[in-house]
Amino acid sequence: MDGHTGKVNSVIEILQRRFGDRFTTNQTVRERHGTDESHHATMAPDAVVFPNERAEVQQIIQLCSEHDTPVIPFGVGTSLEGHITALRGGISLDLSNMNSVLSVNAEDLDVTVEAGVTRKQLNQHLRDTGLFFPIDPGADATIGGMSATRASGTNAVRYGTMRDNVLSLGVVLPDGRYIRTGKRARKSSAGYDLTRIFVGSEGTLGAITDVTLRLYGIPETISSAVCTYPTVNDAVNAVILIIQSGIPIARVELIDEVQMQALNRFSGLGYAELPTLFFEFHGTQTGVAEQIKSVRSISDDFSGADFAWASKPEERSKLWKARHDAHYANMQLRPGAKAWPTDVCVPISRLAQCIAETRDDIERSGLLAPIVGHVGDGNFHVDMVLDPDDAGEVARATALNKRLVSRALSMDGTCTGEHGVGLGKIDSLEEEHGDIALDVMRCLKQAIDPKNIMNPGKIVQF
Repeated sequence: MDGHTGKVNSVIEILQRRFGDRFTTNQTVRERHGTDESHHATMAPDAVVFPNERAEVQQIIQLCSEHDTPVIPFGVGTSLEGHITALRGGISLDLSNMNSVLSVNAEDLDVTVEAGVTRKQLNQHLRDTGLFFPIDPGADATIGGMSATRASGTNAVRYGTMRDNVLSLGVVLPDGRYIRTGKRARKSSAGYDLTRIFVGSEGTLGAITDVTLRLYGIPETISSAVCTYPTVNDAVNAVILIIQSGIPIARVELIDEVQMQALNRFSGLGYAELPTLFFEFHGTQTGVAEQIKSVRSISDDFSGADFAWASKPEERSKLWKARHDAHYANMQLRPGAKAWPTDVCVPISRLAQCIAETRDDIERSGLLAPIVGHVGDGNFHVDMVLDPDDAGEVARATALNKRLVSRALSMDGTCTGEHGVGLGKIDSLEEEHGDIALDVMRCLKQAIDPKNIMNPGKIVQF
């Protein structure tokens, strides 16, 4: 038995005694906690523990620190870049039992929740207050996980991302101490912005245990529409002009013709298999009518077909559920295959060019790769459907992803708009930021987590 194995075994023995049936080394449970929704191989932790409260999180992390044992915070496992794979074994810290809404401050439009609360659970809790939390990454992710990955989604064009909507965090540091990164005030100039350091840190600096969020009033009127275009370029250019015109649309999603084929088959939509935009409008009845009028006028200039309306709640739910199921729909295009989702984000003025060049690149590669995107903020996704056992196909997908990232960076964009870095885009992070900025990130990591026990091997490596 080597020293590392002996330390992990000591942690396992202690946690087993303390947590009983809330601790497990079951192989199936371990593998589930070492697998996310990405193409990355499963790498299981040595054990999984389910704390019920912050004090228990502190005990677990302090114990792991004393025994130099890795800790990987876990929400529901919906990340897309290998964030939760246990590269060096260790303990998966499953926060799903910490799922209480701690306080709702309706007058201040904010709420504080434990990290294991999911976005759907939160909005269900808020249903009688006239308020809602708008960040919608598709999956019913936990608020802690969404904060850790700096998630966004379909509503980001109107409401921003988690970066814009987290007021403060409660974090257990790598030595077991607990901090609050801020207060509930809407702005502060008091010292370093610790909240923004931990939002997007992907579990590498500490474990998020509670989150204070901004809330918004439920719009008086919500209306959705579907509009098809002759080409992807027409659809994207329509969006660019809509955004540049200052029209406050809530959502605008691009669906290319391959993706629409997949959605029709998987979700039974029945729309024309052409480049398509899904729109949603929020506001007063008069305000929504004005938004629709302006968008239709711009859409007509780019040969947009007549809008197909989805005004009833059940119709809107079906439409957006289909959009959120795109990843699973794509895998049905090629049964037995696995999908490799990737994303980039560019300035809105470069979006049409970036997507057009990416589509040409996909055609040359011979890969099946639908495009879908939150194009209102310049973010789009390529979902490469491939045989993971075909080395040649995997190599072509790897090269395509690398070219996609380089293309976005050459346009002053980013290697990931919302999926995060995790394991999959560490090399891209270096290409994007350069050695000096990456050294600053390593310094932060070493200062906060000198033993490198928090989700080691993600974002930065040593």
